[in-house]
Amino acid sequence: MAEEEFSNTTHESLNVTLHTTLGVTTKLVLPTPAKPILPVQTGEQAQQEEQSSGMTIFFTLLVLAICIILVHLLIRYRLHFLPESVAVVSLGILMGAVIKIIEFKKLANWKEEEMFRPNMFFLLLLPPIIFESGYSLHKGNFFQNIGSITLFAVFGTAISAFVVGGGIYFLGQADVISKLNMTDSFAFGSLISAVDPVATIAIFNALHVDPVLNMLVFGESILNDAVSIVLTNTAEGLTRKNMSDVSGWQTFLQALGYFLKMFFGSAALGTLTGLISALVLKHIDLRKTPSLEFGMMIIFAYLPYGLAEGISLSGIMAILFSGIVMSHYTHHNLSPVTQILMQQTLRTVAFLCETCVFAFLGLSIFSFPHKFEISFVIWCIVLVLFGRAVNIFPLSYLLNFFRDHKITPKMMSIMWFSGLRGAIPYALSLHLDLEPMEKRQLIGTTTIVIVLFTILLLGGSTMPLIRLMDIEDAKARRRSKKDVNLSKTEKMVSVTGRGGLLSQPGVASEAGLESTAGLESGAPPQAQAH
Repeated sequence: MAEEEFSNTTHESLNVTLHTTLGVTTKLVLPTPAKPILPVQTGEQAQQEEQSSGMTIFFTLLVLAICIILVHLLIRYRLHFLPESVAVVSLGILMGAVIKIIEFKKLANWKEEEMFRPNMFFLLLLPPIIFESGYSLHKGNFFQNIGSITLFAVFGTAISAFVVGGGIYFLGQADVISKLNMTDSFAFGSLISAVDPVATIAIFNALHVDPVLNMLVFGESILNDAVSIVLTNTAEGLTRKNMSDVSGWQTFLQALGYFLKMFFGSAALGTLTGLISALVLKHIDLRKTPSLEFGMMIIFAYLPYGLAEGISLSGIMAILFSGIVMSHYTHHNLSPVTQILMQQTLRTVAFLCETCVFAFLGLSIFSFPHKFEISFVIWCIVLVLFGRAVNIFPLSYLLNFFRDHKITPKMMSIMWFSGLRGAIPYALSLHLDLEPMEKRQLIGTTTIVIVLFTILLLGGSTMPLIRLMDIEDAKARRRSKKDVNLSKTEKMVSVTGRGGLLSQPGVASEAGLESTAGLESGAPPQAQAH
């Protein structure tokens, strides 16, 4: 009897244990829910979404058409003293004001169409600009100064990010400005350290300043964009993790490891993709069918971006290195027609994307709700200028110990002054996942003010500063002011001259495929840095 009771008790306890174990196991091994699939819009809802998308496309194309007419007028009436980027941003501000008045009068509502979408910027507008920068890079000057450019772009950007981020954090702790936590401060310092000296480069080309100065500023701006995006993503990654139980030193090591993985992993992926494209187009002869050859080039141009973003690397870094490698190796495996077509298409698409970015940057003043805090804006501008100075001057003096062509104090001053901010900081500021909403609005508004301040004020006063410092070429100094041409668009279609297309191997005049001598000789594309 006792044995029977013991057996029943054991059996029951075994059942309970088994049931509990199975329950726990069942809970543990339940499949993770799949990513939600976006619902397919049907009927009236789909029609409304289609109409909204159509209006957005129409509005974007209308803005681009007006900007192209503006650039044409700048060239036609020889308003060469005004950089195109400054003119397009100013036009965007004017168009935003007009649209606001129309909305106020309740004549139309284009609020959704005029909004600057970060996803559209990172997926559609930025990749062609970055790839074209790498593909048309003057590789001789770039690789001769690769050490200096890398130092400014990587360590200089990191210094600037720490100076701005640390300054904002400690000023917030002292109740001088609005408080931000450490990771948010570093994220803002990283995104605002992305320089975009489009206006300055146009002035450098027009005045024929020292080619080394031109390449240092241009090369830094190319790598700097990618480094800034990687640093911002690093800060966002730290924000998403629970870092409360991790020491400051461990946080720093985690951030450094994440940055190195993103930087070198993305660069290796882009380089590998470029080499694969060269091998594919070398061993698969598509020269007799230029349309297929050109299509393959377009696929390889965008392929590293999609792959890098898909595996959590930096698409911008990957597509930059892919562009450099493809211009050096793949370009020579193309037929002359495709070589011409590739460069002309890249220039045109990059011009349209760049123009669209600057126009929507001006429009953004009226597109989003803003939170303007004068003390925060002023201190951020001071920290940005100070961070740029701490970046440029000490690193330049350090590099002069190892350089034959010294960086003079005048060149350092111009490099410091040319630290303009562009659309990348603003797009990154909209991409930040900040809570509460007031903090996101504060960061967005401050970023817009800093971008417009640097483009309109610093960009507009670069030429007088260069003339004042007497740093331009002697031939350019003898020219009258009306002959100074800041339009890179006019140089794109010029048949003769220093910036002309026929002076660049691999590019023909706009009249057609008239000259392929440079292509057939196999010379690399020495496109002018812009």
